[in-house]
Amino acid sequence: MFHQMKHLLSHTGLGKRTLVVTALSFFLMGLVIASSFQWTGSAVAGNTPTERSAITTMPMRPPSFADLAKQLSPTVVNIKVTQVQNVSGLEQLPQQLDPDGPFGEFFKRFFKDMPQHPHRRQQQGAGSGVIISEDGYIVSNNHVVENAEAVTVTLADQQEYEAKIMGRDPKTDLAVLKIEPKSALPAAMLGNSDDLNVGDWVLAIGNPFGLHHTVTSGIVSAKGRVIGAGPYDDFIQTDASINPGNSGGPLFNMNGDVVGINTAIIPNGQGIGFAIPVNTAKPLIPQLMSDGTVTRGFLGVNIQTLTPELAAALKLQDRHGALVSDVMPDSPAEQAGIRRGDVILTFNDKKIEDPRDLAATVADTPVGEDVNVLVLRDGKQTSLPLTVGKMMPEGDAEKSQSQQAERSKWGFRLQEMTPEMARKYGLSEDQGVRVVAVQPDSPAAQAGVRPGDILLQVNQKPVQSLQDVQDALAQADEEALLILVKRHAGSLFIALAK
Repeated sequence: MFHQMKHLLSHTGLGKRTLVVTALSFFLMGLVIASSFQWTGSAVAGNTPTERSAITTMPMRPPSFADLAKQLSPTVVNIKVTQVQNVSGLEQLPQQLDPDGPFGEFFKRFFKDMPQHPHRRQQQGAGSGVIISEDGYIVSNNHVVENAEAVTVTLADQQEYEAKIMGRDPKTDLAVLKIEPKSALPAAMLGNSDDLNVGDWVLAIGNPFGLHHTVTSGIVSAKGRVIGAGPYDDFIQTDASINPGNSGGPLFNMNGDVVGINTAIIPNGQGIGFAIPVNTAKPLIPQLMSDGTVTRGFLGVNIQTLTPELAAALKLQDRHGALVSDVMPDSPAEQAGIRRGDVILTFNDKKIEDPRDLAATVADTPVGEDVNVLVLRDGKQTSLPLTVGKMMPEGDAEKSQSQQAERSKWGFRLQEMTPEMARKYGLSEDQGVRVVAVQPDSPAAQAGVRPGDILLQVNQKPVQSLQDVQDALAQADEEALLILVKRHAGSLFIALAK
């Protein structure tokens, strides 16, 4: 083309300088035209490393949480708790001292021989909460207000109110408080924690270390976490900074809805906090507001996880379900015909994946409802009709157990062995029951029975469950009793007499 232009210009009489200027103009015009086209060659393909890097480094964080934090902070409160405890010499044992260790008995006797002058020790605690109604209902953690003699709530505008504990549920670590505000309060909306996805942004507001209304952000790291806090563990894990003092405070989604109640941290971890899903709390809050406690369904079995070894021993094709390790006497399970060794596959037509799933399903079932329980027994599936009972509150259960011990006139209270206890004491799960309390001045106390002893035999008959103990005590001499207990690394016989 350039040669053609040169030939043309030579015939038109134009000079070399004009030729150069004209050629340069054509070249620049070509660059401008070329830049207007969308090239699809390899140099600009969408999968180039340069473009991939640009995509992965695009800012995904919201530009600012300022507006959301400003809107939500007034719904968060600071909770101060005063606890008063009676402390005696025995309760002053160093916390680091293992009472069952080699020096535990020495220190017990040392403090026991000291004059016992109980005194009242006052302790202060702090936490957070979230306002859920304009008239002053507040949700927090049970462990924040447990054993409190006085609770003070401080609002975001620094107004202080004395609070009343309306209800507590230790099993889920929830509590509801009530204050009497001078005017309507800003209340948070309870969202839907089931809609949360791993990776979603969340906001935590609370009072860590007494620093009022601290806002932290992070993402949902995991859902359905089991951390051993209780029988209904189903925590949201988040990396939003949560510290002591955040307990009871809300976890918000980006719509400003409460999706969790912050409750636990791993002390030595960073970016690992846990919140109770708000969907766990929502059905319990009305009960705590009106009754002070939570009514749950009750089955009456001890259950354990199906390990690969247990599944193989029971000739199971998979590990779905909950293995029944014991059945409580006179319980709905016993009345329905559920036996030790059964594997519960479904409850009320809901598939049971593991023991935690069964516990939650039973607890959520209304008391008195008739359901069907599908169990696997001896390789065959059997459907059993069952009427759901009422779970006894913890305080009532302890009182009932204490009364049973008193009626036996021997003075010890027992507990079924759990898999964790069995491993700790080097026993099988069907070997013995644990002594959890001894009544003062009872035959058991006078004979030297101690809390923590493992009861292996009653009158030389092996015991594997509370029912075995009750049967043996029913046949025992009313004036004397011989028991075999495991204590530390050895075992010993103890004779009880009235």
